[in-house]
Amino acid sequence: MPLLGFSNKAFPQMGTVNPAPEKRAVPFFNYRYLFEGDEKGLTDVIMDVVHRGAYILQRDVDEFEAKLAKFLNVKHAISVADGTNAMLLGYFAMDLKRGEEVIICSHTYVATANAVHFAGGVPVCVDMGPDWMMDPADIERAITPRTRAICPTQVNGRTADMDAIGAIAAKHNLDIVEDAAQGLGSKFKGRYAGTFGRWGTFSFYPAKVLGCFGDGGALVTNDDAIAEKVRLLRDHGRNADGKFVAWGTNSRLDNLQAAILSHKFDSYGEVMRRRRELAGLYHSLLSGLPQLELPPAPDADERHYDIYQNYELSADRRDALRDYLKAQGIGTLIQWGGQPVHQISALGMSGNCPRVDRFFERCLILPLHMALTDDDVRYVCAAIRSFYNA
Repeated sequence: MPLLGFSNKAFPQMGTVNPAPEKRAVPFFNYRYLFEGDEKGLTDVIMDVVHRGAYILQRDVDEFEAKLAKFLNVKHAISVADGTNAMLLGYFAMDLKRGEEVIICSHTYVATANAVHFAGGVPVCVDMGPDWMMDPADIERAITPRTRAICPTQVNGRTADMDAIGAIAAKHNLDIVEDAAQGLGSKFKGRYAGTFGRWGTFSFYPAKVLGCFGDGGALVTNDDAIAEKVRLLRDHGRNADGKFVAWGTNSRLDNLQAAILSHKFDSYGEVMRRRRELAGLYHSLLSGLPQLELPPAPDADERHYDIYQNYELSADRRDALRDYLKAQGIGTLIQWGGQPVHQISALGMSGNCPRVDRFFERCLILPLHMALTDDDVRYVCAAIRSFYNA
């Protein structure tokens, strides 16, 4: 198989190209760039915090929470230690009863199920739809007298069909809660992921579109009672007057991480714009390959504004393709170790999710991050075309 051979005729979007481009390294994610891409600005932020000795629940937390709430147009944004704890505290705050069921999509990370379990509930998996999001048509079959809530995962920076999910929840008098860990800034019909239900949660893991330099998360809500309980729960049950008034835990976002997130949030619009640009380039260069099923292009559906946390596609001969890309210096990822939640038998999980089963035989995530150049994307796409054309 020749190394990345292609012609201008086969790849007209690329213009004049070398039929054997020089091999390059395209990592799946560039963690060093998170700091090096804005070293001066981030150094100033870090030095300001440490010189103030401001480490726990200081003004930087308040400032970040205010920015997040304003961006999402919600009443309350409460930062916590990580995205999993955000969901866990949300279930505690809504008083999820032991044995009550929460319907989740199996196309998600195990954290979605973990939070339900440790809050005393039972996670129930349903299938994904043709759009790779929670399938509204599969939700009703999973509803039982024990069902309390529906929790769609806004995966890969896309928001599910919340009209359909909302109609089912209203019909059966169920709560909606959202795992929007990968969806900050994603919208459905102009409304942001994380704002459709009783509460929504986000993760600020370093590789997220908005990531800090460790773990971090947030819960957002328009429900005053939920917000009050989560604030108590995250800080040992201590109220604003410093009095312990409830049982709680320690799930505070470090003030240093809050300051970093607040600084990075100022350029978040440009980050989303650039990720959509890179996704559009992938789409234009890979469209027409019958061996691939691509995610929707940035402007393919006016109802959706996708932020492309990941560029996940479905590929024939996925494992062989991944090996070939690795040999060309290109990093890829099979999301969540290739194990959707309903397949995790060690946790007692199960479910009839044939679309998810099929998807995880074929899914692959390509590099998409702020250190990625247009030429990197062209190189990745040339390699994919070379693999299939050979």
